[in-house]
Amino acid sequence: MANPETESPDSAQRRRALDPSRSFIVQSPAGSGKTELLIQRYLTLLGLVERPEAVSAITFTRKAAGEMGRRVMDALAAAAGERPDQGHRALTWELARRVRANSEARGWRLEHNPGRLGIQTIDALCASVVRRLPWLSRMGGAPSVVEDARELYREAARATLDLLEGGRCGEEVAILLRHVDNDRQALERLLVGMLARRDQWLRHIDAAEPEKSRAALERSLENVALDAVAAVRGAVPDRWAVEMAAIAAEAGLHLEEAGREGAALACVGLAGPPGADRLDAWLGMADILLTKGGAWRKSLTVANGFPSTDKPLKERCGGLIETLSASEAARRALDELRHLPDRRFSEEQWRILSSVVKLLPVAVGHLDGIFRARGAADFVEVAIAARRSLEGSSGAGPDQRVEHILVDEFQDTSVSQHALLAALTAGWRPGDGRTVFAVGDPMQSIYRFREAEVGLFLKTRRDGIGSVPMEPITLEANFRSAAGVVGWVNDTFPGVMPEEEEIPTGAIPFSPSAAVRGAGEGPAVTLHPFIGRDDEGEAARVVEIVRSARDRGDKAAILVRSRSHLASILPALEAAGVGFRAVEIEPLALMSVIGDLAALTRALIHPADRIAWLAVLRAPWCGMTLGELCAVAGNDLQAAVRDLSRDEGVTAALGAEGRSRLARVTAALERARGMRSASLRARVEGTWLALGGPACASKPEDIENAGVFFDLLEEMDDGGTLDMERFEQRIGELYARPDPGADDLLEILTIHKAKGLEFDVVVVPGLGRPPNHDEARLMLWLERPRLADAEADLLLASPGAAGAERDRTYDYLRRIEGLKSAHETGRLLYVAATRARSELHLLGHAGFKEGDDGIELKEPASGSLLGCLWPAARGAFEEAAARYAPAEVDGGAPPPAGRVPRPIRRLAPGWALPVLPAAVEGTAAEPGEAGEGRVSFHWVGDTLRHVGTVVHQALRQIAEGGAWTEDTVRGRVPSFRSALASLGVPREECAAAADRVAAALAGALGDERGRWLLGPHGLAACEYALSGVVEGRVVGARIDRTFVDERGTRWVVDYKSSLHEGAGVDAFLDNECARYRGQLERYRKLFGMLEERPVRTALYFPLLGAWREVE
Repeated sequence: MANPETESPDSAQRRRALDPSRSFIVQSPAGSGKTELLIQRYLTLLGLVERPEAVSAITFTRKAAGEMGRRVMDALAAAAGERPDQGHRALTWELARRVRANSEARGWRLEHNPGRLGIQTIDALCASVVRRLPWLSRMGGAPSVVEDARELYREAARATLDLLEGGRCGEEVAILLRHVDNDRQALERLLVGMLARRDQWLRHIDAAEPEKSRAALERSLENVALDAVAAVRGAVPDRWAVEMAAIAAEAGLHLEEAGREGAALACVGLAGPPGADRLDAWLGMADILLTKGGAWRKSLTVANGFPSTDKPLKERCGGLIETLSASEAARRALDELRHLPDRRFSEEQWRILSSVVKLLPVAVGHLDGIFRARGAADFVEVAIAARRSLEGSSGAGPDQRVEHILVDEFQDTSVSQHALLAALTAGWRPGDGRTVFAVGDPMQSIYRFREAEVGLFLKTRRDGIGSVPMEPITLEANFRSAAGVVGWVNDTFPGVMPEEEEIPTGAIPFSPSAAVRGAGEGPAVTLHPFIGRDDEGEAARVVEIVRSARDRGDKAAILVRSRSHLASILPALEAAGVGFRAVEIEPLALMSVIGDLAALTRALIHPADRIAWLAVLRAPWCGMTLGELCAVAGNDLQAAVRDLSRDEGVTAALGAEGRSRLARVTAALERARGMRSASLRARVEGTWLALGGPACASKPEDIENAGVFFDLLEEMDDGGTLDMERFEQRIGELYARPDPGADDLLEILTIHKAKGLEFDVVVVPGLGRPPNHDEARLMLWLERPRLADAEADLLLASPGAAGAERDRTYDYLRRIEGLKSAHETGRLLYVAATRARSELHLLGHAGFKEGDDGIELKEPASGSLLGCLWPAARGAFEEAAARYAPAEVDGGAPPPAGRVPRPIRRLAPGWALPVLPAAVEGTAAEPGEAGEGRVSFHWVGDTLRHVGTVVHQALRQIAEGGAWTEDTVRGRVPSFRSALASLGVPREECAAAADRVAAALAGALGDERGRWLLGPHGLAACEYALSGVVEGRVVGARIDRTFVDERGTRWVVDYKSSLHEGAGVDAFLDNECARYRGQLERYRKLFGMLEERPVRTALYFPLLGAWREVE
């Protein structure tokens, strides 16, 4: 991104944001240099505090934390050099110089101790709170964190549903099963989903006293009504609210006198605007002002309480409507009154919900037991424990050293995370020297599916966090996009985004930007309208655009809302020979190589699986035609295909070449069946290689994708058995690797993945395509931020049974979800548009119908991006429609051809495995392993070997961005014990082994060389796999730690967890160097083939605090 210049349109605001004595919430639109400002604020504070840990910067991803840490360290390194000329760089340089001076004066030595920088993810923050307050957290320290806990949720859900057979809550399980038509899997999915989000509802319900939970939930329903009435009072000035009540009272009186029914009857006797408890009266006022569709009334009739005999009243009401019609907020607030949920649950509703309230804590109990048994927890559990710790510490906080908190991407905060921040700052007061700095862009909040609640940004801007008020700042400068792009965004998005903000629905008004860059040469924004859906036409236009960008050397990106929008585009690009990098676009499960491997795996596990065997015979390594498959398996629908393929009477129907192919495949599968002692991966991968799987790959990345399949197979192998259903689910969650041979001139990714990136040319196809609609859910719940309360409410509802009266609470929650989704769709379009530096191309279609007067356009599909853009795009589509001529059907043309069968792919007849080159030999055992002489100093036994494994894992976590301290290590001892136990360490040895792990890690963190080794460096990697041919032999390596230092030297370091026992330390270390010198020399040669830079190798002994460079 172009960087901020000395003076930008918002320079004064940026300088204000660096005031270390005040707390701010900064709205930073796309391209405004948010990260630069955040780093400058961080450096400002770091230059003033007594300890670097006093400043805590919180991000939501490891990538963001790592990037921020890298940029801070780069700034500190650059501050040792000359002052740059650019204004923004000069300011960063000056701030970094102050940090260096403070660091030197206080002995921080940050360049050697980057782990002291308090830059971490919010998950890491929660873990640190738990470690520091283990008693209050009730976790006894931070356990091992499970990244994907869905299997554990599923296990807990199944255990809960098993209570149906007997035990407490069996009746509740039965009630819920009946409610879902005895669909056990549906109820299991519901429990799994609610367990994954238990931080939203757990603190709101009390299983021991369901009536207390009922009271709390019904109080939340009342609060919805209170807030709705407050919204009307806020949108309608008092003068007009009084007039509204007076008119409604008279209209109600007319209805009463005429003996008519009508909502205005509830307004009879009003002397002024009613209180929030008189919702019926407010509904009566809404009824006389709005139509059933929610529009302002244009006529008033006797049915509304306006008889022809009282024209003055009708004129008064007409004048009131005319006045209020200028306020969209007033119309929306009045209409919202009609959609409110009931304020009390019916007995049937509560029967269902009380079963949920009683059952959910039981499911949580099962999940807690599963976590304890495995010594593990998920991020949600750690976050719940962290908040419990903070709230139980009476505001003392986990660490009084923290004086300043910075939060990046604040628009993506969830309700639970916001509550955690409030607990962290409990007791803070304005002017006490402690500050909060939150930065983000609510216009780019597009992660609602991750529980991001953008309304919290608005609430914090208004009310602050906890007891800390926040001064709002809005940046304006856009340093990324050309003036034409910025101008189009400024002109267009006020009509895309809502006019006024609204906390409950996450309505975010548009905030304009000021372009810093000048205009480009060509059109900045081009809308490509298509009349009628034409996926192939859009794909062809996309190819034209990216080819043009490629010819100019511009970097382009195709951004899509859904991967399905690429169905025609990817083949068109491949046909045109345009290379691209697809980032998590092509599902792995849809690739033919993966489908063939899945069939092969099934056939090896279940020899009687006919479909799997037929798929294996159809795959390219055999390539049997449909006729050949019928000849083998079509005459006996019961026998196993494995048996039929070995029956000479059956295979005689095949030709000689077909029999040869079949015999080769069945022989390979039979060999695999004899490898029962081998791992499942070895059997499947070995058979795939024997069949010629790599030779069947249609593109190079197929081999890498097969490797992903084998890795997952190895991970899920359970003693030679495999949960195939779960395995295929996991495969369905993975994506194909990008083409390794593609350049970086074209990337293809979803809009969500593109956030934070920028490209010269951005292409957004499929604007007219509707989104995938979510199915009706068995349970809806919503943590709803209150307008005037720190604590959020929980709303909970279930749809009524078939044929029952509609549940207004469920309908209300569906409506709120719909409004939130509509607002987020507009923000999604904003994110896509603002990725463009120079050119933005928007492609989409509008439907049409032909009439006597020509083409008539249809409204865009509901929820589509084009629907958001329609006010600005309609004109272009109408012009295209005027030029559009539907294709005429040639009456003499032959009818369309039938389905053309796909040509079958198979290996050539007589194909055989290639012979390995004679000059290449496999490596012998690594030094120090079997086959080499042993030295006199060694660490013997499986337990000590497993200690080394755990130490290596932890050192990798530290090096990859974990802000570990010695307190962190002590807090993780329980998880070390669990990890060692899972590796097979005897129970009686686990405690001592875990202490040894902790000692090794504490030694590394306490050692200056260790901190340097594990700190941030360029081109750094851990457990780096490398292979090549050295001196005529294939050499494979897995390097513990490698990086390039500030002098451009490549370091290759192996960790050695050995503990010297017996002889002199120096002699021991010398022997270790001699022992591993040959191995490190091979590593040096491998890197020498990859890059032209100096390579140095070393051994690091964390238990000894020893370092030995190996020449």
